[in-house]
This record gives sequence, C-alpha cells and structure tokens, in this order.
Amino acid sequence: MNFSQLSVLKSIENYVVEQLLSVDAGHDMSHINRVLTNARIINQEENGDAFLVEAGVLLHDVTDEKFFDKVAAEEKLQDFLKEQGMADDVVGQLLDIIRHVSFGNEFDRSVPLTLEQKIVRDADRLDAIGAIGIARTFHYGGSKNREIFNADIPPQCYQSTSEYRNSQGPTVNHFYEKLLLLKDRMETESGRKMAEKRHLFMLKYLEEFYDEIGEKGFH
Repeated sequence: MNFSQLSVLKSIENYVVEQLLSVDAGHDMSHINRVLTNARIINQEENGDAFLVEAGVLLHDVTDEKFFDKVAAEEKLQDFLKEQGMADDVVGQLLDIIRHVSFGNEFDRSVPLTLEQKIVRDADRLDAIGAIGIARTFHYGGSKNREIFNADIPPQCYQSTSEYRNSQGPTVNHFYEKLLLLKDRMETESGRKMAEKRHLFMLKYLEEFYDEIGEKGFH
C-alpha cells in the first residue's frame, strides 16, 4: 500500500472507533482487530488487494442491522468514504464487501464473490469459531437473555435471512445453526486450514458441556 492509502485507512479506523462505541463487546474494536489479524494472515497466501481487504475488515460491522439502521448507516458511510477522496468504484467495492460478510446474508449463495470478499468473510468467520467464538456466542446470548440450553428446543435449519435474524433459540443451538457450519463454508484454502483447529475445539467443548449437564445434546 502507498502512503495515501495508509492515511485513508487511519481515517477509516477513527471513523469505525466512533461508530462502534455503542455495540456489544463481541463486535467492538477488539473484534475488528482480531479479524484484521486473520485477514492479513490469509492474504499473505491469497494475494488480494491489501487496501480493499483491510478497509473492508475495518468497516464490516458499521452497517450491521443488529446495531444500526442499515440504509442510514450505508448512506453515512458512503458520504464519509467520498469525503476521503475515494473514487466511486472503490466505494462501491467496499460496500459490496461489507454487504456480503454476514452469515445472515448468505442464504442467496448465487452471488459470486470477489477474492477480497472471500478473504474478509473468512477472516470474520474465524473470529466466530473456536475459543473466542464460544465466548462471543455466550456473551451475545446473555445480552439477549436467552436460555443457555433447552433439550426441548432443537436447532433449526433456516431457509431465509429473516428466519435467521428473528431466531430466539437457546444459545447452544447457535453452534448447530451457524458455528459448526462455518468450517466447510470457508471460501479460501487458507481460511479452511485456519478453521480446522477451531472447529475441533468447539466439538470438544460441546462434548464436555453435555457431559457436565448430563444431557445427550444435539448431533
């Protein structure tokens, strides 16, 4: 990256810090920084456009409909990026990257992804699995006052974004509805390799969890 791009990235980082002040701890700047580390590791092998990858990572949660009015947040972001002197096509590429990161937007899988979208998506999903993914999952479930586990409420197989977004199921269900699916949905070879260890850790965690509460659990 050149000096101008590095300067824009710093401005983007400052913008993101301000936007994420009110979000939960699972989506704060520590999450962004972990995803950035993942993306840099992946991009060493995949060789995507470093500026688009890093800017996409920094911005990937600032229009998240869990926290913001998506339309208003996108308009605000677009205005900000243009103020940085960013060309319209680059603004469009960044908006496309962040629109395709979320698992909840994946139900129409016919949309082809660019290399940069694949890298940012994989980097974000790596932070949703493994030990940190478990911590984030229970933190979010607790913030919504959801049951930890209920043997009478099985995991669901969602068919649409709205079904997924409106789920109120126990937190453990989320492992089966999303987290355990992510390893096989990684878009890059690098992401798949990094996901393997984290996936196995989640399986081991669930085995211990069910053993401690004396339940068979879901399979």
